[in-house]
Order: sequence, then structure tokens, then C-alpha cells
Amino acid sequence: MAIMSGAQAVMESLLSHGVRYIFGNPGTTEAPFMVALERYPQLTYVLGLQEAGVMGMADGYARATDTAGHNRVAIAHLHGSAGLANGLSGLYNAYRGGTPLLVLAGQSDTRTYQQEPALWADLVPMARPFTKWATEVLHATDLPMVLRRAFKVATQPPSGPVFVSLPMNVLEESADIESLSPATVYTRTRPDHQGLLRAAELLGAAEHPLLLFGDRVAQSGAQAEALQLAERLGAPVYAVYHSEQVFPTDHPLFRGVLSPWFSTSLHMLREADVVLAVGADVLTPFLYRPRDAFGPTTTLLHLDSSPWAVDMIYAAEVGLVGDPKTGLAELLAEIEMRLSAKHHDRAQERIRTAAQESRQRRETFVAEARASWETDAAQNAPIAPARLTLTLADALPENAVIIDEALTTSPPLHRSLTFSRPGDFYFLRGGAIGWGCGAAIGVALAQPERKVVAVIGDGSALYAIQALWTAARLRLPITYILCNNSSYRILKVNLIRHLGEEATADLAFLGTDLGDPEIDFTRIAEGLGLRAWRVEQSDALRGALDDALNTDGPTLVDVIIDGSL
Repeated sequence: MAIMSGAQAVMESLLSHGVRYIFGNPGTTEAPFMVALERYPQLTYVLGLQEAGVMGMADGYARATDTAGHNRVAIAHLHGSAGLANGLSGLYNAYRGGTPLLVLAGQSDTRTYQQEPALWADLVPMARPFTKWATEVLHATDLPMVLRRAFKVATQPPSGPVFVSLPMNVLEESADIESLSPATVYTRTRPDHQGLLRAAELLGAAEHPLLLFGDRVAQSGAQAEALQLAERLGAPVYAVYHSEQVFPTDHPLFRGVLSPWFSTSLHMLREADVVLAVGADVLTPFLYRPRDAFGPTTTLLHLDSSPWAVDMIYAAEVGLVGDPKTGLAELLAEIEMRLSAKHHDRAQERIRTAAQESRQRRETFVAEARASWETDAAQNAPIAPARLTLTLADALPENAVIIDEALTTSPPLHRSLTFSRPGDFYFLRGGAIGWGCGAAIGVALAQPERKVVAVIGDGSALYAIQALWTAARLRLPITYILCNNSSYRILKVNLIRHLGEEATADLAFLGTDLGDPEIDFTRIAEGLGLRAWRVEQSDALRGALDDALNTDGPTLVDVIIDGSL
């Protein structure tokens, strides 16, 4: 026990949990926090100019420290009701994706609540829909206990954000505060053994098995077990709504990202006799479509650390609640005891066939891309997205990490690059755009030995472009590549997918164009402290990328790409 202020108790708790960075944008209600912080040089306050960028920074840092082996929970520090409101889109992404964040917000003095002071609101109900737990601390003596619980809840599978409201008077009051050590909670739970036996029996007998892996495979660190299972079965693998590396994308069994939009994906699902989904929300819809993804004879198995995800939309023959890494290891051991030499030979043949098909898909993609960009160059047309991404693949330095919020340029990006290791790439979670500019900063701080390359659509960048200032302030090794088609092209694409080409042929696509006046991203970037290049002609692309990637500190390349439909 020691006499200290509530604000000091917060700092001591953060330090005890291994916190190094606090990502924030403070206001007056955060004054007690900021004053106390000056006495703790071990904690670095990373200032963002707007809360969307701050939330992206915290999200990127939390996800990249998981890979780097440091403390997983990142701290976002927001200014009361206004700051929390501005940060809700980022909080939504973290909630849908399971990012472990601790969001702290200053709050008015509790003695003023009945007077409804300026910028006051009841913060807990605002945060609750997009958090695992939200609370307000009313007594300084409760701070160590509440913060310890917050760290535990944020990391407990399925992980996710928590919110704590900190009234000014609670931070300012002094009390005899108990020092609480961080809890050591072991969270890997084993799935039910009988269920594992049944799943092993079904997979061992499958003629056409198929594997679906989602982000909770990455969060569990189960990539190696996922690879071993796929190779043992010779089963094709799809990533489902993944935002991190869950399976080596250059492996012949990897078939890409499963999306209900694409008939080829649904064809694969309906042909499979046994489908095992691991750590994934199984085909959560975006727009309405009939729930007919699986064939009438397909058996679905589902292993997940999220009890809610199992059996949520599609009924599973075997639903297993448990840690993906632990569950996959035990499932693989059970399968090994059941598979014969004939099964092994069949799996090897599937892998050989998959390798041939994978090479053919790659060769076809490159050939078609080169044919189209040669035509475009002759006609002085904007740069094809595939030309940008293939050129980037050639220019990319070794050990680079990709931040992907390219959206309509994401498919060619992932076909041009390969991601073989955990932490090689991070993608937007949840769908609320404006994440990438800040996320690149969080990842760069978490993994300072790696070059960070953020490939971002122009529409997405404009949601939080102020984050570039923080990258310049910290002189981080980030290259931002703007995929500039002067539009929210993803909205046009989705509308066509939803209504069909014929129904949208005469539409003006109101509210989707960003031209007139044209946005000058190079001047914006330079004004925020970055070196910047604008590329309009394909023959200048490689030189600009090389210059930007080899320049110390943050850079931006604004690439004018083809946005036609």
C-alpha cells in the first residue's frame, strides 16, 4: 500500500503490464493523466492529430506486438465524449477483428454530472456495443484492480477491446492504493476429446476435404499446425475474412481468400465432402444472399476459441470450442493414427496437382497483366493496378511488412506478393476504412527492424491522413503507396455485384467520385513532413518506388491508377 494519486496509480499499472507506448489525442479532461505522465519517462506518448489515426496506431501496434512476442495490449487514450465518438469506427474494427486494446478516456469530474458540463456524456454506454467490457472508475483505490481486469479481459480468447472511463477527480484524488501485480492467466483451452475423435474420424475418411482458416488461427499462433494438417490431408486451404497471415500464400494448397461473392469459391465449398473451419467466422454475409454455400452432402466441422462463432450461421456436425493451436495439434495426432499409406499417397498426389494448378494461375495472372499494361502504355492510360503491385513485388526490400488497405487493389496485391511468415502483412478488420495510415505507425513501432509498406486506397487515406504527421514526427521507416483512382471505387464495385451490371449500366454512381478538384496527395504529404512522389506514367513507376523505399524516414508515392469498371 502506498499513498499516491489516481493518475499515478494508472501509470504504475500500465508499467506493471509492460506498456511502452500510449497512443492518444488528449483534451482538458485528460489533464491529470498528462501531468502525471511527465513523471514517467518509461512511457512514451505517441500523439495523433485525430482519433481515427490514433485507433489505427493502437490496433496496428497490438497486432504486431503479438507477432514480435511483446505485450499484446495496446493503449488508446481519447478525449472524453468527443474523442470517443471520433474513435468509434476504429473501436468497431478492433471489436470485429478481436484486437486486444485498452481504450482510456478522460471524463468530467463526477461532482459535475448533474450539471451536464461541456463535452460530458455517459461514456460507458457509448463504448459498450464495441467492447468486451466497458466501465467507469469511481474511486482511486479501485484503479489497479480495474486495470488488471481490463488487461485480462482484452487478452482472454476471443480477444478484443475494453474501455475504461477515468473521471478527473478520481485521477486527482490521493489514496492509499494497493499495488497489484499483473495476473498470470493461462488461456489455452483444450477442445472436448470426444468431439476431436469424431472430427478426426470424419476428416480421415474424407475424399474431398477442404480447410477454412481465419484470424483466430493467427491470434493463437497456430499457423504451423494449420500447415501440417493441410499437408497431411492434402486438402486445399482458403483464408476466410483474414487480416493476417494464417497460411503461407505461396504454398500450393493455398487457394486464396474465400468470398461468397465469387462463384468459384462456392463451387469448391459445394464439392467438398468435409469442411473444417478453424478460428473463422464461417461466411458472415456483407449483403444478403441465400444461406446455400455448402452442398447437401457437405459435413461442416468447426474449431474455434469463440463459442459464439461456432454454429452461428451454418450448423456444424462437430462444433469444438477451444484454442486453435492446441486443438489442431491434438486433432492432427488423432488423424495420424487413422491415415494409411494409401491416404498419404493420395495427399501427396493432391499436393502435386495443386502445385501445377498454382503455377498455372500465377503464370496466367502475370501474362494477362503484362498484356493489358502494354496496351495501356501505348494508349497513355492510367497505370493498371496489377502493374503497380507486380512492380512493387520486384522493388520490395527483404523483410518488409505490408499494411493493406488498398481495397479494390488488394486482389492483385495479394496475387503479386507472397506472405510466408506470420506478421508479413496486416489488413483492415471490420470494414470501417481509415485504418491503414495509423496502423502502419503502430506496426513500425512494434517491429522497428522491418520496413513498413502501406498500400492504401485514396479514399481510405483521406479518412485519417493526419496520421502521416505522426510518422514524420517519429521519423519512422514507412513508405505509403497511394492507389489513386480518384474515387471510392469499392462502392461502385459492390453496387454492381449487388444489383448486376445491367441494372447499374446507366448509374452515375453518386457520391463516389473524388475529382474536381483533384486532390494533391504529394502536397498534403509534404506539408505533413514526408518526402513524396507523384507517378502518372508507368515508365516512372519503378524509379519512384525505389527512391521512396530507399529513403530514410517516411515517404509517400501517389500512383495514378486505372479506376475504370
